[in-house]
Amino acid sequence: MSDIYSWQQGIWQKLTQNRQFRGHALLLKGKKGIGKYGFARHLAKSLLCTAPTAEQKACGECSSCGWFEQHGHPNFYQVMPEALAVHSGESSEKEESDEKSGSATTKKSASQQISIEQIRKLTDFVYMTGHQDGYKIILIYPAETMNRAAANALLKKLEEPPANVLFILVTHQTQHVLPTIRSRCQQIAMPVPDIETSIAWLKQHAINDPQACLAAAGFSPLSAQQFDQGENVAQYQQFIQHIADSKRLDALSLAEALQQTALSVVVSWLQKWCYDLISYRTTGKIRYYLNQLATIQALSGQFDLLECITFARTLNTKQRLSHHPLNPRLFLEEMFIDYATMMHGSRQ
Repeated sequence: MSDIYSWQQGIWQKLTQNRQFRGHALLLKGKKGIGKYGFARHLAKSLLCTAPTAEQKACGECSSCGWFEQHGHPNFYQVMPEALAVHSGESSEKEESDEKSGSATTKKSASQQISIEQIRKLTDFVYMTGHQDGYKIILIYPAETMNRAAANALLKKLEEPPANVLFILVTHQTQHVLPTIRSRCQQIAMPVPDIETSIAWLKQHAINDPQACLAAAGFSPLSAQQFDQGENVAQYQQFIQHIADSKRLDALSLAEALQQTALSVVVSWLQKWCYDLISYRTTGKIRYYLNQLATIQALSGQFDLLECITFARTLNTKQRLSHHPLNPRLFLEEMFIDYATMMHGSRQ
């Protein structure tokens, strides 16, 4: 378990100064790919450590740290969707990568939500005496994946928790966490590294073209790393080749090529592409597809601006739908046909 990231040092010092928190629940919130999950695990490990360092970090040598690393600490309980647990184990580097989760086949049979049964299983852990003095810690990640019943079950535990029980909730989408749960948590806005820091970090990890990867991943360094090393690079290149040539765009073949890629990932790619089309038309600048500036410039006169804005808004709905059980090929065919229609509309 590596150290926390450089951009998290300040929030770590602020949060661990006296190892006391306002209340019994923390909500770590922020965009995907900035290291929230790893930070939460480091925090839990340090609070359980019997000999923390001067920086209030886990020593890594005591029996408590050993149990934690072996996923067997009696005072630590982690809750996450089955699909996420199946996909990747316990590495903090696994966090928050839309770009990484390209093969949806391993997740189809596993739940994408945290169920009420998972929350109910916390009862014995929360209300029984801990192994030793100190915290019992529950980590819930990502908190927004709790279904309504699970969230309500958790709320009951948050309302009357025993002493020395700390809930650490991690969320990418705070607005999708029940307001009543948010109100019972100390909310911590997790820092996003600036572009220079992110690029420097990616260079340290030998990422090819870190600036382009960072932009394509929405300026989240962990997502950029996962994207460069993940399974989706070939699919991403196919997407670019088709979407950049609207005259030759074959919506059916592109949908077939990308149907094994997570729908939310593909929708995100198209959302960023449309953002850059609109941004270049209105400001002369792009944000995400930095290597495609010439292409976007050439396309800038080929579409109706209002139609593109309208289509970009429909992609928000598509993004929400992408997390539901759907026929991926039909879903993508419809989306790419609509894109092609939008791009050709002004000439028809």
